[in-house]
Amino acid sequence: MILIRQSQDRGHFNFGWLDTFHSFSFGDYRDPEHMGFRNLRVINEDKIQPAKGFGTHPHKNMEIITYVTKGELAHKDSMGNGSSILPGEVQYMSAGSGVTHSEFNKSKEETTHLLQIWIIPDREDTDPRYNQKSISKAQKKNRLYRIVGPDGSNAPIEIYQDVTVYASILDVDVETFHTFESNRYGWLQVVSGSLICNGKTLRAGDGASISDERDVKFKATIETEFLLFDLN
Repeated sequence: MILIRQSQDRGHFNFGWLDTFHSFSFGDYRDPEHMGFRNLRVINEDKIQPAKGFGTHPHKNMEIITYVTKGELAHKDSMGNGSSILPGEVQYMSAGSGVTHSEFNKSKEETTHLLQIWIIPDREDTDPRYNQKSISKAQKKNRLYRIVGPDGSNAPIEIYQDVTVYASILDVDVETFHTFESNRYGWLQVVSGSLICNGKTLRAGDGASISDERDVKFKATIETEFLLFDLN
């Protein structure tokens, strides 16, 4: 069963400096029917205006993944990390027992566009940790490329949860496939373009939960970037 969560049905706020869409309940957006899916708790699509951003704020016991698609995001945290996250890069912060950080678009001209993803960890109050990896367009081109996996999986980013995340950029009419093991679930998030998933069409910003589907086929109708979550 594939249930589409259309882009326009997401929670939406435009604060001027931040234009944000929430696939699941977050902040002032409350929807009891969309509180997350399995261990996937948050997918926020954020557009941050130049020279704006999130001031220092805390997190605890959450696996946080940031996927930048346009612009640049400056990051600083209480672990001593300070970095810039560029398009194609994946940043990971395990908040564990507690961490504070800030995120800022330091460009004076270009909007930063990103997906922020929260996954509920399988353990609590661990020491916070940080990682950042550059994933090239070539690595994602016309295939499902694993960018996130469970701790010890040798994925580019390893998290404290039995979740695997794949990224893909498909050319028009190119197909790729994924097979879910028994008792596994999926979430599909289209970043840009348009995609057919087992006969159902999704466009930029659309998401879909995948349950009781073993073999899933993806076909792009235009060049399309998307993320696929394989969840327990």
